Amino acid sequence: MNLMLFGAPGAGKGTQAKFLIEKYNIPQISTGDILRAAITDKTAMGMEAKKFMDEGKLVPDSTIIGIIKDRLVESDCKNGFILDGFPRTLAQAEALDELMNNMKISLDKVISLNVPDSNIVERITGRRTSKVTGKIYHIKFNPPVDEKEEDLEQRADDTEETVTKRLEAYHTQTAPLIDFYKAKGIFIELDGTKDVSEVTKDMINSLS
Repeated sequence: MNLMLFGAPGAGKGTQAKFLIEKYNIPQISTGDILRAAITDKTAMGMEAKKFMDEGKLVPDSTIIGIIKDRLVESDCKNGFILDGFPRTLAQAEALDELMNNMKISLDKVISLNVPDSNIVERITGRRTSKVTGKIYHIKFNPPVDEKEEDLEQRADDTEETVTKRLEAYHTQTAPLIDFYKAKGIFIELDGTKDVSEVTKDMINSLS
């Protein structure tokens, strides 16, 4: 099954991806992860991306698409995959469409986790990481119970100002993608404010 997880930063895509990986035995493809892997492995596309990153520039869509193509032909993708974090713009979605057409594959479903901005801000600004174990907690929803975990720190980019800017960019760039995938009849909208297990249940039901 070829899937795409869609939603704002902090909507719960990473959490739900874990359940999909386990249920369908397919890999999660995060552009950030495969970009770093391509650079580490010194692939041709990875080295091209590194040149732009070293100069402080955005990696061009054509290079990202090339890296995704290299990833999709790997053996663990033969039964499907979960795209996470890509595409982010209409141009990227169209380029991905062209790539998949050339590869004779297509997306089965695009799963959108809908969460209001106010909830996103609360989720992200409340995140804390234990300096002791590296575990991630939330000061309201998932505080540590072990005193050893009390030494928590907040990521520098988890401030309200930064989160608000990321959400503005998300809405500006990704709004056209909703209509793009709705027109294909593969866009599924889920209430991402529900309990994690309920969202998982809704997601699995929508795919069955």
